[in-house]
Amino acid sequence: MDDRQFRSAMGKFATGVTVITTEVDGEVHGMTANAFMSVSLEPKLVVISIGEKARILNKIKESKIFSVNILAADQKELSMIFAGQLKEHREVEFDCLDGKPVLSGVVAQIACEVSAEHLEGDHTLFIGKVTDIHLEDSEPLVFYSGRYRSLLEE
Repeated sequence: MDDRQFRSAMGKFATGVTVITTEVDGEVHGMTANAFMSVSLEPKLVVISIGEKARILNKIKESKIFSVNILAADQKELSMIFAGQLKEHREVEFDCLDGKPVLSGVVAQIACEVSAEHLEGDHTLFIGKVTDIHLEDSEPLVFYSGRYRSLLEE
């Protein structure tokens, strides 16, 4: 199999869209990601996967904290901002959950402390111990086959 075929196959798995945030020296950093999942209920653990070339990688290693912001259906622009897909600068407001930076209006804010990190291939997996959660009752933004989608209830 070639790289394109692998990427196409992985794109067939519909995912939510998240923005991973962290803070170092009072400055907030964020990155759009869909490589996120729950790991354990007791203790409450999640995992994120960050590429070795991502600028946020060393920020999370330094801060030892991160937040997962699960984007709402109307937050495609936020996803594009943190994916570096919008050329013009947009100001983004951050809130705080358990001392960690989060985005407002998202489906879920999940504040975490890094409990372990594992280098696997060209990514680092960060296991996060969940320290707090805030939920909103809204529809999620979905990514499937290289495009943003939304859920339609029948």
